[in-house]
Amino acid sequence: MRPILMKGHERPLTFLKYNREGDLLFSCAKDHNPTVWFADNGERLGVYKGHNGAVWSCDVSRDSMRLITGSADQTAKLWNVQTGAQLYTFNFDSPARSVQFSVGDKLAIVTTDPFMGHPPTIQVKQIARDPSEQTGESVLTIKGPGRITGAIWGPLNKTIISGGEDGILRTWDTETGSLLKESDKETGHQKRITSISKSADGSHFLTSSLDKSAKLWDTRTLTLLKTYVTSAPVNACAISPLLELTLLKTYVVIGGGQDAVNVTMTDHRAGKFEAKFFHKILQEEIGGVKGHFGPINALAFNPDGRSFASGGEDGYVRLHHFDSDYFNIKI
Repeated sequence: MRPILMKGHERPLTFLKYNREGDLLFSCAKDHNPTVWFADNGERLGVYKGHNGAVWSCDVSRDSMRLITGSADQTAKLWNVQTGAQLYTFNFDSPARSVQFSVGDKLAIVTTDPFMGHPPTIQVKQIARDPSEQTGESVLTIKGPGRITGAIWGPLNKTIISGGEDGILRTWDTETGSLLKESDKETGHQKRITSISKSADGSHFLTSSLDKSAKLWDTRTLTLLKTYVTSAPVNACAISPLLELTLLKTYVVIGGGQDAVNVTMTDHRAGKFEAKFFHKILQEEIGGVKGHFGPINALAFNPDGRSFASGGEDGYVRLHHFDSDYFNIKI
């Protein structure tokens, strides 16, 4: 597996997202400029200029026509993917942390951080088909009990699942905003949840945490299914999307590493900056991919399952294409 190194960001990576077809890869970083790349060869196609702060997350619509980004500059922006034009800016009283389009792309989640007396929130925005009709009003606002580190849509857009700095997952009703479920404090994460990644069919999802583990959950019930334990804090995770009867569908990948501030005077190997593969069912570590010179902050699988991307504190995106005999399987 020979990685393609993609250098386009000047500061650490924060988030990676493939479009539905898997031909485009979108990257976010602390350098204010979301970027789009060809997912096959790593060629940079363009940059979306307009944010004035670190960009924490992004999502792309099902038809690959629109991009939404959330930034520390207290805005979330809608973009035309092809032209890079800003279509609309949602303004908030605090940094926008996590964004995601709903199934059907008619709604979008935007989570905001606590800031200057403003509480953390989950806000649902209506996405207009015609950009000229777009408004900034929220159709639902949920005030979190603590800092919200990420949120995803549940089945049929009827629920929202959020992860918190307290390590607890919460399911919210999208009609009333009421809290429906919380993850078990004993079996759940013991430290901040750093990322949430849904499976291809949405039936389960994976979370990563600073407690040096990743956990697999049932989307409807928040039942803990599996736990993957490692020796360093985990910043990012992803589930292999293949649905065919191949061995690869039973793997998850997690990444992180010792905080960069603690490893500046040590060898990069001591920081454990490695994307680690675990068998999804057996929970056993079965391999790893090294290369980043700093913690891994973002991971994403291509929807075709033949490659994955990692983004690190070192400012690089690394694109990894699986060999046909990788893990002794045939794709």
